Amino acid sequence: MAYIFQEDKLPKLISAVPGRERTFFVNKELTHIDDMLAGIMHYVKGGSSPYHLHKNCEHFYFIMEGNGTVESEQGSRDVGPGDMIFIPAEDKHRLRASKSPLFYFEFQAPNRFVTTILDGTQDDLRWERVEGGVWVQT
Repeated sequence: MAYIFQEDKLPKLISAVPGRERTFFVNKELTHIDDMLAGIMHYVKGGSSPYHLHKNCEHFYFIMEGNGTVESEQGSRDVGPGDMIFIPAEDKHRLRASKSPLFYFEFQAPNRFVTTILDGTQDDLRWERVEGGVWVQT
């Protein structure tokens, strides 16, 4: 069985900290699996994730539009359309829309992970559903 989702018919999640919007295509709610988490993200110019890490989770970003930076313990690198960023489990990182709005595909596996905020607040993990309700990233 194939699952086909249309972005405009899926719930949007708006970060409690302004500047980020996410739409999941694969998550436990939609596909009843927690082996992976996948979706798209929109950042306004200047928007960013907190500096953080994920225990027990490999992480990928594929930049589709815009230019930004990815920060890690090794420093900061510019990223843009066509770049794929791989973050190994427990590596510290942050993605920032430093030069323009940013649109990217995000993939995390497995979806049984804990996020540790290193620079930011717990509000960085709070997402308001557009149609109501709160989704909290763990």
